[in-house]
Amino acid sequence: QVHLVESGGGLVQAGGSTRLSCAASGLPEHNHCMGWYRKFPGRPRQGVAGYYTGGGITFYADSVKGRFTISRDDNNSTLYLQMDNLKPEDTTTYYCAADLSPRAASCSGGYFLRGNAMNYWGTGALVTISS
Repeated sequence: QVHLVESGGGLVQAGGSTRLSCAASGLPEHNHCMGWYRKFPGRPRQGVAGYYTGGGITFYADSVKGRFTISRDDNNSTLYLQMDNLKPEDTTTYYCAADLSPRAASCSGGYFLRGNAMNYWGTGALVTISS
């Protein structure tokens, strides 16, 4: 059984930084994709950053490129999202997700951004940016 539990976030001033963590359990040993998504009210969820465990390949949405960094600690299966230079428009709930298939294509492009391939989702972590 796969479990994804997010932590971190909270209230941050504009221009500041914070880090989200996703403690994962039950993931397969073969390569797979994990990612961070966010959901604004009234809008479809959107992919933020993806991480393919085969080689640590990363992918970022244009809106966060250069400001957010995704990484993973293989020792404890924890996924991170370092968020720098935060803007008020980054305020929303962020979700950790995983696709258990070995498809690298799940972790890039529109397929990733829409989140269609993700099988498992965490319950979310709220990030609020004050101006």
